[in-house]
Amino acid sequence: MTERSILHTVVKAADDKRAEDILVLNMEGISLVADYFIICHGNSDKQVQAIAREIKDKVEEMQHPVKRIEGFDEAKWILVDLGDVVVHVFHRDERQYYKLERLWGDAPIENILSELNQ
Repeated sequence: MTERSILHTVVKAADDKRAEDILVLNMEGISLVADYFIICHGNSDKQVQAIAREIKDKVEEMQHPVKRIEGFDEAKWILVDLGDVVVHVFHRDERQYYKLERLWGDAPIENILSELNQ
């Protein structure tokens, strides 16, 4: 399974659960943690959990392991570790507070949603 197929699967799963402002950052050469960060948010605890659950389920259907999920019960900032791809699913208020996209502002943005719509 390629990183690109994982990115497509995750972005589609998040979009299917109406995640907002889905952003894919190319972290290659910037972070040692992962090659890609995906950042999105939901507007309620239930939606944040639904987005993370859908991502987990769709990635596992592709036979790709989910290394770990953190923050699921609190549903404020759920981290889904897929190895070279790390997904950050925020509650709207938490995303505005932490502003990860500004922290990693030098990372190029990948336009995965437009690839899916082609």
